[in-house]
Amino acid sequence: MEIAGKVAVVTGAGSGIGRATARMLAAEGASVVVADIDPVGGEETVGLIAGEGGAAVFVRCDVTDARSIEACFASAVATYGGLDIVHNNAGTVSGEPEWPAHTPETLERVIAINLGGPVLGTRLALDHLRARGGGVIVNTASLAAQFPLAEDPVYSATKAGVAMFTRSCAALADEGIRVNAVLPGLVDTPLLLKAGDGTRPPDWVERSRPLTGTLAPEAIAEAVLELIRDDTAVAVEKAVMGTGDPGALPGA
Repeated sequence: MEIAGKVAVVTGAGSGIGRATARMLAAEGASVVVADIDPVGGEETVGLIAGEGGAAVFVRCDVTDARSIEACFASAVATYGGLDIVHNNAGTVSGEPEWPAHTPETLERVIAINLGGPVLGTRLALDHLRARGGGVIVNTASLAAQFPLAEDPVYSATKAGVAMFTRSCAALADEGIRVNAVLPGLVDTPLLLKAGDGTRPPDWVERSRPLTGTLAPEAIAEAVLELIRDDTAVAVEKAVMGTGDPGALPGA
């Protein structure tokens, strides 16, 4: 798909991978809806895009709430005239204390955001994409979908679910709607702090860095744009990892 002139919604765009993707899409000529539950981060992203000469608006979006997602897509249509690209990127981690000390409420939240968000985001995007004659959806999974994460197995499980959900949407390509997934390794984003106590990454992240390397969010964003551009990409799981060997991780 040619990105210039298209309309994109990126969830979790207030920081990290979502922010990097929103900026790259805008730099290539897309009009971007910056969707995030955090208005401060979301407006910062819009400001960065505006400063770079791009077009973007912020819409507060809670990906656990179908009405909130639909309102976000409706805003894209009302503001820019349609919807062509959706990056279901919003995600979270269980944080400390490590499994199995997580509360049921924490686990419910992780499942609702990480798996429910892409499922609802994909389903609710379909009517809008069909109205445009097709489109592209990219879901953010993780290498943790392929390599067990003993410290946060629910995170691994949700990301494995996103990968399988993406594969299961392959038939939508018959309608001109391509659904793909990007599987990042360890990425330098605020999520690493949330994986710890909120102020520092957990010990297991620090132990993993020499094995996996740490990626910049822009590396993942570029992979997302490659999946958008490649009209042959259908139900692709594009892994993006650092210079290390994830197979060397404990439990992998």
